[in-house]
Amino acid sequence: MTEHLLIPIHYVASIPEKISLGVSKFIFNNPDLETENRRLIQENLLYKGKAQRLGELEAENISLRLLLNASELLIDTILVTEVIGVSATPRVHKLRINRGRQDNIYVGQPVLDAEGLMGQVIEVYEKFSSVLLITDSTHALPVKVLRNGTRSVAEGISDFNTMKLRFVSPTSDIKVGDKIVSSGLGDRFPAGYPVGIVTSRDHKTGANFVDVEVEPSAQMNKSKHLLLVFDGRKTDGQK
Repeated sequence: MTEHLLIPIHYVASIPEKISLGVSKFIFNNPDLETENRRLIQENLLYKGKAQRLGELEAENISLRLLLNASELLIDTILVTEVIGVSATPRVHKLRINRGRQDNIYVGQPVLDAEGLMGQVIEVYEKFSSVLLITDSTHALPVKVLRNGTRSVAEGISDFNTMKLRFVSPTSDIKVGDKIVSSGLGDRFPAGYPVGIVTSRDHKTGANFVDVEVEPSAQMNKSKHLLLVFDGRKTDGQK
């Protein structure tokens, strides 16, 4: 008799666990929720990418009229892409992304993550492309100090966490904590995108130049979802 009375009790006690398992299965196996989650991630990335140039606009004190009407300050199109491969060699900083010729990707196209410049497209295939990161030892990027416009060149040293500014004069007004952005020179990267923050400035006795190190803004070895920028200055034949 006692055993029969216990059966309902055990059943009732197991109900929360059954409900939890059922909800978990619903969440993880529901394609609509997965699709919505993926969409929200991409939208968040797009908003962050479009907001990156606001720092330069504020620093240059551009009027409200220019903010509203100057189309040259805006990029034409941003396309979300995903990292599908990385270089197996630590000294080579390259990625493979899941966008290619069928998506109108072109060589030299700028690539961002949610925080700043990542690199540029160097090879394009039908369904994927290769990206050279700005931290690669073969890459150099024209930059400027956001605070005062001082120009320099940021070069990679094959370290995901550090870049260096090339040929900085001891008299240059560059300080630890300065934000470094793309200058737009060289017609490769649009102006005003975050590149990094100055982390050290060291002038060795007798040296002609100052050693300046920069920590990249982008999460070079962490970001999975990236942004491809279609620069309005490109011709239709380059898209």
